[in-house]
Amino acid sequence: MKFPFDIRWALVGLLGCSAAVNFVLLLEKKLETAEESTEIAIDQADLNDMVVPIEEPTPEVLGEDWKVLQLDVANSLSYTFSKANPNHGSALSAVYSRLFMFDINMRRDLQKGDRVEVIYRIGDDGIPDIAAARFHSKKKQKTFSAYRWKAPFDTYTSYWSSDGTEASYRLKSSPIKEYEQITSLLRDRPTHKGMDFKAPVGVKTTSPKSGVVTRVNFGSYAYNGGCVEVKFADGVLAKYLHLSEVKVKEGQSVRSGTVVGLVGNTGRSTAPHLHYQLNKGRKTIDPIDYHGTQRRSLPASAMDDFLLETTPFMTLFDQGSSVAGL
Repeated sequence: MKFPFDIRWALVGLLGCSAAVNFVLLLEKKLETAEESTEIAIDQADLNDMVVPIEEPTPEVLGEDWKVLQLDVANSLSYTFSKANPNHGSALSAVYSRLFMFDINMRRDLQKGDRVEVIYRIGDDGIPDIAAARFHSKKKQKTFSAYRWKAPFDTYTSYWSSDGTEASYRLKSSPIKEYEQITSLLRDRPTHKGMDFKAPVGVKTTSPKSGVVTRVNFGSYAYNGGCVEVKFADGVLAKYLHLSEVKVKEGQSVRSGTVVGLVGNTGRSTAPHLHYQLNKGRKTIDPIDYHGTQRRSLPASAMDDFLLETTPFMTLFDQGSSVAGL
């Protein structure tokens, strides 16, 4: 994430002061009835020991739109964020979870006393925009981090851990080369049958393998939108949904890299993205298992620039943790 040059250096200077982080500690005395999806039991004695910083704007550091949250997990992740931000807690929880979904299952791995940290603002569309985040996992005994930054070799920003490793994995043979973020995995929810790639309308999507186009614009347009189905040599069917434009015809042979369509926002879609789905017979196949994954790391030549822009966020988190008595 890039900020104006003068603000960036002002931030570096300000973070050296013990008063750079303005947190007010709120002692929670009463827990409302937990939502049905709660996975972590907590009693009154546990709650009385939990100290949660109030969400505070930091205009002198990030601008009035940006806020910092550092919270101890008391219940489900959504409940924890909603206690601090009733209006946007659920949305913030969903966006935050996506940053760490390759390493942490927030339903299965979350434990009482885990620590969540996030620097964010709410966009005009009501969607949380996260600049930096950390998650301290008791189960994994590890701190996971995600700092938004645009690598010099990428079209879009991505999220990178403090050691320069990308927060998410990428398919080794992907149907889309340039995308902003993977927003949904096959395992995320039982009714979702594919992997979603967030990308602007018009981005090219390709066939990762040689095959034959078996169908175009099939099924309900209200659900699938513009769509293409390609059958690979091993019998696996690859489905591309929500396309703005289809670039192939039924019966056409395609090779690895052939453009089959353009990313869109058609059918049952709330934002531009590609839904990529694999089936063999009645079985749905996870693209991660089928294609395999890889995780990128920043080259040494990019680390200085990366740390220049992200170290102030790391310091801000660390100073806040010190204030909170961690």
